[in-house]
Parts: sequence; C-alpha cells; structure tokens
Amino acid sequence: MGKAGRIACIFTPYVLTLASLICIIIVGLGCTKSSDSNLSDLYFLRINLQNISSNGTKTVSEIQDFLSEHHISTVTADEVSSTLKTIQDDSTLADFYSIGLWGYCEGSIKDGDYKTTKCSKPKSEYYFDPLDVWGLSDNDTIKNELPSDYNKIMKIYKAVSKWMFIAYLIAFILGIAELLVGIFAICSRWGSCVTTLVAIVFFLFTAAASITATVLFSVVDGSAGTLLKAYGISLSVGKNMLAATWLAVAFALVGAIFWTFSVCCCSGRSPYNHKDRRNRGITAEKAPYTYEPVGAGAQPYGAHHTSYPAPAAHGGEYPMTHTNNQQTSAYEPFRHV
Repeated sequence: MGKAGRIACIFTPYVLTLASLICIIIVGLGCTKSSDSNLSDLYFLRINLQNISSNGTKTVSEIQDFLSEHHISTVTADEVSSTLKTIQDDSTLADFYSIGLWGYCEGSIKDGDYKTTKCSKPKSEYYFDPLDVWGLSDNDTIKNELPSDYNKIMKIYKAVSKWMFIAYLIAFILGIAELLVGIFAICSRWGSCVTTLVAIVFFLFTAAASITATVLFSVVDGSAGTLLKAYGISLSVGKNMLAATWLAVAFALVGAIFWTFSVCCCSGRSPYNHKDRRNRGITAEKAPYTYEPVGAGAQPYGAHHTSYPAPAAHGGEYPMTHTNNQQTSAYEPFRHV
C-alpha cells in the first residue's frame, strides 16, 4: 500500500505539469503554419490594414477631425496623409498581420473572414518590425514622417520581446525537466523535494513570460492603437493566445502546490516492517498492585487456628465452610504480588 499510495499522491501534480507544458507548446505553435486555421488564429497581436490596402483611407479633413477628437498632437493631418500615400505606393500590404512568438502570419479579409495566406519562417527572439515587413526599412521619407517616438518605442518593444521569448524557452525546458525528475518522486520524498524546487522555478518563469506578453501587447494596443487609427490601422489582442498562456500558469501553480504536498505525505515505504517478525513473541507483564490467589500447598489464611462463628450484622452469621477439619472463609484470600 505504501508504493501505491505514493504513486497516487504524485499522479495529480504530474498530470498538471504535463498540461502546463502542453499549453506552452500551444503558445509556441501560434502563427507558424498558414494551412492550419487553428494555429493561425493563435496570436498575441493582430494588425488590421484593410483600409490602407484597399485604398479606403480617409481624407485630410477626416484625419484632422480624428486627431482633434483624440487630442493627438504628435503628428499633423498632412503628415498622416503623406505617410499613407507612401505606404500605398511603395509597399505591398496584406489585409492583416498576426504576431506570434516565433514569427508572423499575413492574409486577406473578405466579409469579415480572416484567411491566412503566408507565415514567416520561425525565428528565435522574434519581434515584429512593420517597416521591415512592409519593405519600407530603407525609405527615409517615411521614417521622417513617422512620429518622433517611433524608434524609442521599437527599441523597448524589441528588448521586451527578446526577454519574453527567453522566458518561454526556459519555462519549456524546466517543464520537461520537471516531468523527468518527477519519475524519481515515486521512490522517495527526496525525489519530491527536488521536483518541488524545479516546479516552483517552472511556475515563476511561466508566470513571468505570461505577464510580459500580456502587459507588452496590452500597452501596445492601448497606447499605439489610438494613434494608428488615424492611419486607418486597427489593433486587437489575441484572446486565445492569452488564454493558453495563463492556463499554463494556473496548471504550473497548482502542480507546484501538489508537489509540495507530496514531500510531507504519502511515504513510499511500507507502514509495516516484516523483519524479525518470526522472533517476536507475546509477553505479558504484571501490572503493579495486583493480587493472585494463594497457590496449592500453601496454608490457607486462618487454617492454623480454630475459628468460631461470629455474629454478623442484623443477627446473621458469616458463612463458613469446613474442609478436612479446617475452617475457612467462603471468600478466598489474596496476597500481594
């Protein structure tokens, strides 16, 4: 029962760790295969350029009204209009771009239906550079027309994206290590102790990667989203990707708690020690202040003298017996042991 209980005790955290690792794999597979609609719908951020690619841009007056309404003073309506014209003339734009952990996917939009046509080659420490993707990295005119904070924002985005990728990679490696070390947890509590340490670090890196991804793309959507609307560009955060990464965090946390519990409970040793069982005997010890009857051959108490009936209470007599001319009490005397 000891080994069986031990296996049952670590089964739950082992399954939770495996589930967390699968969620991380799902995050990594997002935007890696254009032919799989499920994978192409897994993205951190989606950029919608349908208004630009279909020449449905706003007029200068409409852009001016939009900038005034949202209190945007970093660019003018003429600069926005000129930038849009340059993008349309000098680049080939898709209707949308989806950003994943290893790369991006692009495609067309028809009647609100997103169809992915191409995905980039997976690359480690990837970050999405719109000018490079749109073929405008060598265009000095458009660089001068972009907001002044563009280069600063891209530098921060690149650094954070690099850290996010490394955090996910370390979390993936730790998840595999936890599964391997968890096998030894069946044998002893020391195995559970080591596995618990790995599980805690695995949870910390998974949580750090998920927090980074959530904050990064939420800030991009919130801060740059309003400004980009003036250019006819809309942003949306991928809910499926965020759900997958936070499920990984939840599974990793509960798994670490159960691994910790397995250190204190469910020992792998049998509760019964069968050694020297043959040599064991049942011994009984006499408790102090006990009495035992006088053994055979001993003089009964009062046998050496003659006793006469004595009046009992209420006019009766004590019961007496006569055996071999010896008078004894009906109550057998006891002696201290």
